[in-house]
Amino acid sequence: MKAPASPCLQDCIARYAPAIPGLAELGKQLAATRDADALIELYEHAYPLLEQAMWSDGADFHPLLASYQSLFREQDALIRQRGQNAHTGDTRHHFILGIPVADRPPHLRACLESIHQVCTRFDYGGHASGVWDKIRIIVSEDSRDAANIRRHIELVEAYRQKGLQVIYYGLDEQYALLHALPPHTREQLGHLLTTLPREKFYLKGQAANRNLSYLKFLQLTEDTRNTLYYLIDSDQSLCVNRQTASGEETVYALNYFHAIDRIFRTTDTLMLTGKLVGDPPVSPAVMAANFLDDVSAFFTRLATLHAGQACQFHALPDQPAGDAAYHDMAGLFGFDTQPATFPYLCRLGGAHDHVACLADFSRRLNAFFFGEHLTRKTWFRYGAGLRPLAPARTVYPGNYIVNYAGLRYIIPFGHLRLRMSGPTAGRLIAADIGSRFASFNMPNLHRRTTEAGLADDFRPGVDMDEARVDVSNEFERQFFGDLMLFSTEALVKRADVTQPFAQAAIEAVVNEKETELLALYQHKHDAIVAKNRQLDALVFEAGHWWQHAAEHTPDLAQALRHVRAFIDNIDYNFGEHALAWRQIQTAEHRAGRKRQIVEALMNYRAERDAWDSLF
Repeated sequence: MKAPASPCLQDCIARYAPAIPGLAELGKQLAATRDADALIELYEHAYPLLEQAMWSDGADFHPLLASYQSLFREQDALIRQRGQNAHTGDTRHHFILGIPVADRPPHLRACLESIHQVCTRFDYGGHASGVWDKIRIIVSEDSRDAANIRRHIELVEAYRQKGLQVIYYGLDEQYALLHALPPHTREQLGHLLTTLPREKFYLKGQAANRNLSYLKFLQLTEDTRNTLYYLIDSDQSLCVNRQTASGEETVYALNYFHAIDRIFRTTDTLMLTGKLVGDPPVSPAVMAANFLDDVSAFFTRLATLHAGQACQFHALPDQPAGDAAYHDMAGLFGFDTQPATFPYLCRLGGAHDHVACLADFSRRLNAFFFGEHLTRKTWFRYGAGLRPLAPARTVYPGNYIVNYAGLRYIIPFGHLRLRMSGPTAGRLIAADIGSRFASFNMPNLHRRTTEAGLADDFRPGVDMDEARVDVSNEFERQFFGDLMLFSTEALVKRADVTQPFAQAAIEAVVNEKETELLALYQHKHDAIVAKNRQLDALVFEAGHWWQHAAEHTPDLAQALRHVRAFIDNIDYNFGEHALAWRQIQTAEHRAGRKRQIVEALMNYRAERDAWDSLF
């Protein structure tokens, strides 16, 4: 019996076999292949060979990527053809994607476009009917602004026209599904699903909105054994970034659906999570100290250069930022010490001088308060490949997948509105199911801001007016989110997560971690205050060229106003009189938050049992 035709695979082997070890042997196997099953499996052996070549230094990236994508499209067509010939159909998983969104049309557009691009370039499940048959997307509304709700609905319709099965899950429908639950069950799940009345059923928070999406998942699920549920945040995209000499490049180089399907078909995984690349997945509240170091390093170097000189900020760094390099307290999470500073890489193209570089740098400084880090962006690294799984301990809320049984493992404590909910949930889930909670090397691209500008980039916990950016709400939620996380981490090492936690045990770890975190935050606070004063002196008191030139160069004068606003915002949010800092230092405020944390942990098991009853 002759195997089906495979022109893309044949062309790939012919073109790249001389340069890629292993492809020549694959060509011999292809020539001897006589059945569809063996042929389809050959593609799985080709993919890692192309990936290693594609992500190596000096690779001719884009031709390799085009060949790689064509192999997936060809293999997918063969899988569907095999199912038709055998009258078994395509037995791979169906996906339901959930995208919670709150007042973020530009982000939602980028997220939906990325899904469309992955479907187009890799064609998982095919689209002979005019839509991609195995992919459905739920846009779960949480907006307050009516204009943004209309824009979200328009985007849903626009991407339906492009062949995506997008379902709009509006506030009224969410409320109706919630209130279709038996009253007793709804009461038990109030902290997971919200108790807000109909007239205020918006900005419920990412955890509550995500959990309400699960009710829609259950309604839409036709085959519980063959459906996967993929949670994506609206500020994330199914693509990755690569650093090039001409700047950051976004590429669709990962076939998420194909890889996830194989993982759940070949392992006993219940929950799978992938990390993020791009902007850090943390609050500016835990990045200010190292960002000030990098901003000062930029100005220190700029002082040694001439204003009209060709820009010298385009050399790629000697080493990329490592894991959690953006985090002031990365050691708390077990990450290695990073270099003291990371260089700024200018974003401008074409010929330009240091005045232009400084002007562009300064325009982006206040985006820091929305979570953008100009010097410690995370880049995709192929490393050991895409296929190995590792035990996970953190849920990345904008990039995780579960099967039907995995729907039980929700992200709890949403009613507290604390940060670090994903790591906290991850510690509980890992203690419960061990290696069946896994991570894989398929990150999403995370963008805190869009080209629409900060005014169109809603971020819960961040308020902005013409004078300043206020992250005090987020800062307060960060400290107590850290307290919740590290208390939970200690608790699951001392107690059985499948049983209710004892109040005395919870209070003991909370008090212990409170003492540790207060000392760490005090040290960080002192460092930020000192570093901000040093930056102020460096920019405005040292008499460097930008001060003198600003008198007759409008771009420089504007740049210095941006820098002044940044320094003032750092002082407002993290200085001696910052609101969040005063709250953290107040024993009465801490006592109230600690009571909330203790009660939430005491109720965790009962809430989980009530949630499990839905399944």
